[in-house]
Amino acid sequence: MRINKFLAGAGLGSRRKCEDLVREGRVVCNGMVVSDLGFSVDEKKDKVLVDGKQVLFAEEFDYVMLHKPKGVITSMSDEHGRKTVVDIMPEMYKKLKPVGRLDYDSEGLLIMTNDGDLAYVLSHPSNEITKTYVVKVEGEVKESQLAVMRAGVVIDGVRLSKCKVRMLEKVNNGTKLEVVISEGKNRQVRKMFDAVGLNVVFLKRTQIGELRLGGLARGKCRSLSPQEILYLKSL
Repeated sequence: MRINKFLAGAGLGSRRKCEDLVREGRVVCNGMVVSDLGFSVDEKKDKVLVDGKQVLFAEEFDYVMLHKPKGVITSMSDEHGRKTVVDIMPEMYKKLKPVGRLDYDSEGLLIMTNDGDLAYVLSHPSNEITKTYVVKVEGEVKESQLAVMRAGVVIDGVRLSKCKVRMLEKVNNGTKLEVVISEGKNRQVRKMFDAVGLNVVFLKRTQIGELRLGGLARGKCRSLSPQEILYLKSL
């Protein structure tokens, strides 16, 4: 098995990203630094280390949907000791990695997997996979503010892609909306509302493409169905 396929199968990212690990001299097989991208690995016998830590090829991939709660970091670890998504996953899934991010103050749908190639497809901006959010903001929302967001707001000197925004209902001291974007910049949805003078008090991702969070409770996870996995692999 080629080294890039082995590393991707160990959950270290796409095959292209894993080739970069080889180029950077970070991969060691049986005590020798791997420098050849065509290097082959026996996944059952060879000992492979990346940055000094052993990695193992996954014989089977796992695909899990997690309802990330607010107050949890989308990371495998946190230097400040905050709770991470790994901390709330069942023991059998603790080696799975999150695809993309949901910020600390947000909740909702997060995919966890050890399939590096699929993770790359889902997270790469060029694929323009839509993500749907339910957002609550303070006060009333003007149609002119929504028009600016739909056209693509400017953040840090960069104009974002057009998005879909619609009002769902007025709630106590605020407004609930649905937002659909095809980008995934850091804290993008919050920054979009901030750019038009609206303060987000609640943000929940409900959908990735056609994959829906549904009634999955906060902090809980479930394996994706075969149909859902096939759908994600078709993207």
